[in-house]
Amino acid sequence: MSAASTISSPAPGSRRYNVTERDYEVQKHGILYVVSTPIGNLGDITLRAVEILKTVDLIAAEDTRRASILTRKYGISTPRISYYEHNARRRIPELLKRLQSGKSIALISDAGTPGISDPGYVLIRNCIDSAVPVVAIPGAAAFLAALVISGLPTDRFTFEGFLPAKNKRKKRLESIACENRTIVLYESPHRINRTVKDLLSYCGDREVVLVREVTKLYEEVIRTNLSGAVDIFERKKPQGEYVLILRGAQK
Repeated sequence: MSAASTISSPAPGSRRYNVTERDYEVQKHGILYVVSTPIGNLGDITLRAVEILKTVDLIAAEDTRRASILTRKYGISTPRISYYEHNARRRIPELLKRLQSGKSIALISDAGTPGISDPGYVLIRNCIDSAVPVVAIPGAAAFLAALVISGLPTDRFTFEGFLPAKNKRKKRLESIACENRTIVLYESPHRINRTVKDLLSYCGDREVVLVREVTKLYEEVIRTNLSGAVDIFERKKPQGEYVLILRGAQK
């Protein structure tokens, strides 16, 4: 799809717009570009993403320090502004004002695709509600990279993100236990041991694949069952972020 490809997205209410990025430029509308960035290996970025990051008026980054590593590598001098969970409420009106005045903004997360288990969703939703065009610049996503190498069924799956630490955790685990599709979760090294123990308790001893630090120097793929995963983490301190892929309940 070229930069001037047709975009069809819902506007508030029942209205729709069906225009191109070039139309936006002619009409002086700002665009929010949702730009996927590498999840580890800095080579995993598209040419289009680099072009967009170089040409927008502003980059809204979940972590401006981490973003600077990427921008330095690709010679991107676009100004950056922070946008993360704890300043989102304060930052969104400012970003909307810039977009509505005709400025274009690239939204990037710490790594991967914005809007997946991060505060990007809130800004995207506000832009849609304010009739600000939103354009995806696709690329890396940790859960997809892990899923396709897991060897578990990919024709039907559900992405659960991070399990709640406290409230609603039990209800979510009960729902996962009944889920027939392949289940994909994110987990931190500090909570992975608890999570595999909880999954074993609620789901029984199912096949599981744990992918650690995907695309990074110390990438590791663990193919086992839930009881084996519990044993591994009791003997070895978890390190790095994990994607957990769990076989669905058998009918």
